[in-house]
Amino acid sequence: MKLYRLTLWLVAATVVVAACSKDSGTDPPPPKPSECPQPPTAECFAPTPLTIQVPAGYPEMPQPDDNPLTVEGVELGRLLFYDPILSGDSTQACSGCHLQERAFSDSRPVSEGIRGLKGNRHAPVIINPAWTGDTFWDGRAHGLEDQAKAPVPNEIEMDLPWNVAIERLKEHPTYPEKFCAAFGTDCITVNRVVKAIAQFERTFVSFNSKYDKVRRGEETYTPEQFAGYRIFTSEIGDCFHCHMEPLFATPGKFANTGLDSVVVDRGRFVVTGNPGDMGQFKSPTLRNVTERFTYMHDSRFSSLRQVIEHYNLGFHNSPLVDPLIRARIPNPDPNIPPSQRRRLMRDGEIDTLIIFLETLTDPDFLFNPELSNPYP
Repeated sequence: MKLYRLTLWLVAATVVVAACSKDSGTDPPPPKPSECPQPPTAECFAPTPLTIQVPAGYPEMPQPDDNPLTVEGVELGRLLFYDPILSGDSTQACSGCHLQERAFSDSRPVSEGIRGLKGNRHAPVIINPAWTGDTFWDGRAHGLEDQAKAPVPNEIEMDLPWNVAIERLKEHPTYPEKFCAAFGTDCITVNRVVKAIAQFERTFVSFNSKYDKVRRGEETYTPEQFAGYRIFTSEIGDCFHCHMEPLFATPGKFANTGLDSVVVDRGRFVVTGNPGDMGQFKSPTLRNVTERFTYMHDSRFSSLRQVIEHYNLGFHNSPLVDPLIRARIPNPDPNIPPSQRRRLMRDGEIDTLIIFLETLTDPDFLFNPELSNPYP
């Protein structure tokens, strides 16, 4: 691997800039400020590129140009994800609210942060996050790097100023060499911390459920599972509009699902200020949906049947509710043409739909040792 020396790089860059200035007769643009202005204190090798194998027929994994996956970056991100060093009293890690066996969601109705302080929402799942667009229930973070910046200084979640967190990492006996391996220099910054965590989270790939094996021609559905799939992908269940195959999510999709007659949590509206976004929340992926402790942003439902019954006939109708939900009979929106209205699902159909949803469970993801806690 190529050995990098910052001093030599700076000398070479100075020569190139000077030559360009003389040749062009114009002043070169000012250099961008360096993320790490201080010279490195250790010699570091270039990190090893990492490619995640995605099955044929699935969308290619998107990743930012300034944060490509590397073996060392993912390793560092895994350590940071499970390490409580980033919390004020060193008791709370990212993994405290994102449990692998729960599809990296919480096992409590409302997530708790440092000192047992409670938030007002359930921690969302982290499944195939590279594909699912803006993060948090209200979509206020644009990408995994942006999302990872928020919990550390949040007073309820981890309550540690970033400058203190960075000093802790610099003084740690092993983290400086881990950053050296992951980024080519031992400089530790907020951006590098969140980039490492984001790299690790991009490896949270779940494409090996029974659904996937059927899709690849390796297995076949039982008659009940296939009947459930037909309900899912038809107007009977009408699930597919918001939970599109093969991700079973729609990036950028937010919806008011009629949870309350009067909006309690304003959701997406707080981010956009658009009155039409009042009470809207992100449509989560349905992969591994049977492994979750609760459902909805506020954990009001404890079973999939309760969720489906809500969409079937239990929602509170209002102009803010998504039209796909308002089309249900017996209480359809009067503005929905009769030809677009859909009948209610029968009890047996709900049971059959749940049988299909069980095929979205991926044990290899839920118990993947490469995603588990690296600490003893």
